[in-house]
Amino acid sequence: MQIFSSFEHSSYLEIAITSLEEIGVKREHILAVPLYNRVEERKLFDTLHRSDGVSLFDTGAAIGTAFGVIGASVGFALEWGPILWGLIGAISGFILGFLINFIFYKITRHNNRALKGKKSEVFLIINCPKELVEKAEKVLWESLALGVSHVS
Repeated sequence: MQIFSSFEHSSYLEIAITSLEEIGVKREHILAVPLYNRVEERKLFDTLHRSDGVSLFDTGAAIGTAFGVIGASVGFALEWGPILWGLIGAISGFILGFLINFIFYKITRHNNRALKGKKSEVFLIINCPKELVEKAEKVLWESLALGVSHVS
């Protein structure tokens, strides 16, 4: 039978491999396959089908709302009136907030955006006899595997 499991790059992977050897799985029947990290830069703007969790809209909406309220309030005393000054304040606030986020994510966090704290995993593939499957799965779970599955 084959057992598949995934681990983070850590010492728990080595502990799992050593424990598997101790319960009777031969070293030749254990295969560890590391995944490589992303090397290309992520795209800053999201599409309908893909989103990376970075929003350029939220700060612009908040600052646009604040500037719109201030513009409408001040607009009562100005010539064009509160509606136009509220719209001018909202649009200028949105543009200002968008530019703040754009500069922050594009320039200052340019080098840190590639992984965003996510590391690649290591897949562990084990060929073992049927009588060792339960023990091997127990060892993998105790070694903090992210996921375990077996195929007969």
